[in-house]
Amino acid sequence: MTHPSLSRRHLLQLAAASASALWLPRSAWSQPRIGSNPFTLGVASGSPLHDSVVLWTRLLPADINSLGTEPVTVRWELAHDEQFKRVAHSGQAQATAQLGHSAHVEVGGLEPDRWYFYRFMLGGSNDGVGNDWVSPTGRTRTLPAPDAPASSLRLAYASCQRWEHGHYSAWRHMQAEQLDLVLFLGDYIYEYAGAQNAVRPVTGGFTVSLADYRARYALHKSDAALQGAHAMCPWLVTWDDHEVQNDYATLQAGTGGPEVADFAARRDAAYQAYYEHMPLRASVLTRALQSTVSGSEMRIYNQVRFGKLANLYLLDNRQYRDPPVCTQGGKLGSSTVKVEDCKAWSDPARSQLGMVQERWLDDAFSRADTSKNAGWNVLGQQSLLGRRDFETGPGTTMWNDGWDGYSAARNRLTGSMQKNRLSNAVVLGGDVHENWVGHVKTDYDKPGSESVGVEFCGTSITSRAFPGGHEKIPEYLAENPHFVFADAKAKGYGVAHFTPDKLTTTLRAVSDVNRQDASIQTLAKFEVKAGLSLVEIA
Repeated sequence: MTHPSLSRRHLLQLAAASASALWLPRSAWSQPRIGSNPFTLGVASGSPLHDSVVLWTRLLPADINSLGTEPVTVRWELAHDEQFKRVAHSGQAQATAQLGHSAHVEVGGLEPDRWYFYRFMLGGSNDGVGNDWVSPTGRTRTLPAPDAPASSLRLAYASCQRWEHGHYSAWRHMQAEQLDLVLFLGDYIYEYAGAQNAVRPVTGGFTVSLADYRARYALHKSDAALQGAHAMCPWLVTWDDHEVQNDYATLQAGTGGPEVADFAARRDAAYQAYYEHMPLRASVLTRALQSTVSGSEMRIYNQVRFGKLANLYLLDNRQYRDPPVCTQGGKLGSSTVKVEDCKAWSDPARSQLGMVQERWLDDAFSRADTSKNAGWNVLGQQSLLGRRDFETGPGTTMWNDGWDGYSAARNRLTGSMQKNRLSNAVVLGGDVHENWVGHVKTDYDKPGSESVGVEFCGTSITSRAFPGGHEKIPEYLAENPHFVFADAKAKGYGVAHFTPDKLTTTLRAVSDVNRQDASIQTLAKFEVKAGLSLVEIA
């Protein structure tokens, strides 16, 4: 029997090799005879830098067995024009069965701040087996060089797209937003076997095995609107809990579905499937070999610069967190908690990011520009950062799975922002299926304490909010005055437009997630001037 660490090392080696821009002689190509379109999941790009980007696809023809078990050679092209008359780079990639026949091509040597077009091809007129498949065309871009001025960044943030809860019309409308980047903040898939009053059925049962997770991603990526959103511009991605199991924490299982004897193995399978379906660099896997973290880490937290205009910090508050405390009934997972009855609530030893990631973030803040002309510092993370007390009047009731349940860790985060004089800090989040807009405070017990940032926590693409929450929004806003806006009905996404002197954030809402042809409207619009003056303008 092969030792798990050895098989994992082999998997990481495959990932690193398949990410390289290969040049193979035609005689070395592996070209199985495929009788139907292998590019049924579309294309995507992501993990952009000023000189490189990742191109992604996964081969999934109707007859998946036709791919065989040997690596399949996929050709790719990156061009300056949509007609591919001016090809900038091209090459081959190996799509291996061990990685679900996914291809992750890390194209380097690109010009900064430049748009490109790309496509994949399988077979060709002279390959001897009669194949000639071409993927849809994707559009991608590089970022401005870190020391270059940049006048504009249009970024959409989104999360929580449960298949059964609605259609992906939000992704269709997003394609008209003229975006530079999409920031996806978790719950790309859900592991459940179905839902009551489902708008459309989910195939398969609960996801537990690698095959289960692969099939669930394939279902989501079969949606034409989602494919179009992936093809329009590069994505930055992070995850939350449902990519594995509801409310899991590090290596502690969550709730819902069958219990498994080896949760670590389930998490490994889920993490591998996530890599296989996202435009991620191989380094998110290979860096794990040098990690001291228990279990098989997949390092997805990262920092990206968009010229001098914006510093983007992409966080992971699920993989390294301590389990939630004081869950009702002593069960696993989350619940609301009366804080006064929970002695462990403010334990300073507990972390949501994990101490290694906390130190990494504090170090990154310490190196950020603090000059008068400093740009924006944008934190992309999974959940609502600001305190949200559900109990009006005396007493405090909060949800233990979000940042409220890790109040000491939140204090360390806001304390680091204050200590390092982090300029123009903007926190983007998801998870709660509601829109929340407010100020990031150094001390939420003191409404007059210093604001060190602003927060835009977005609603879901489709996932339903908790019943009855919308009627209580006025009470919650009165109890938590650091928030200036909240809405628990709308589904959609947010668009954040950064310029050197201001941020304009538009909350976009679809008319009805039950309808594939839903329309779109602006729910609210906010302006944040450099210096963090937050004003609702529409």
